[in-house]
Amino acid sequence: MSSIKQFQVTFDCAEPERVGRFWCEVLGYAAANPPKEFATWDDYENSRSPEERGSWFACTDPTGVGPRLYFQRVPEGKVVKNRVHLDVRVGTGLVGEERLAALEAECARLLPLGAVRVQLLYDGHDSCIAMQDVEGNEFCID
Repeated sequence: MSSIKQFQVTFDCAEPERVGRFWCEVLGYAAANPPKEFATWDDYENSRSPEERGSWFACTDPTGVGPRLYFQRVPEGKVVKNRVHLDVRVGTGLVGEERLAALEAECARLLPLGAVRVQLLYDGHDSCIAMQDVEGNEFCID
């Protein structure tokens, strides 16, 4: 039986580069290198037909630990709640007010990037903040 060692997370979106660059800022990721036969992304994009330009964007964890993120343009808009979402883990090991403060600080960092705060979920001990990215995809600060 084989074991999967790597995976990527794919986002359907209207503006792949915009959404991808948002997630680069959130996670400290970097834009992926252009396809190997091109020196720059501009060279790659200029080689494509006008309707294909900007149809995808990818970014990677510079440490090589996290999964590759891939953003692909789709014609339809987001209609319902995501069935899968990312949890941005900033409060691991923290509890109570200390955890809440870490989550609130990360929320404050992400709002100017275009994130939207949806709801704080807090039971006096454990907490997370439900958020949306620049195209309304749900994620949590956990």
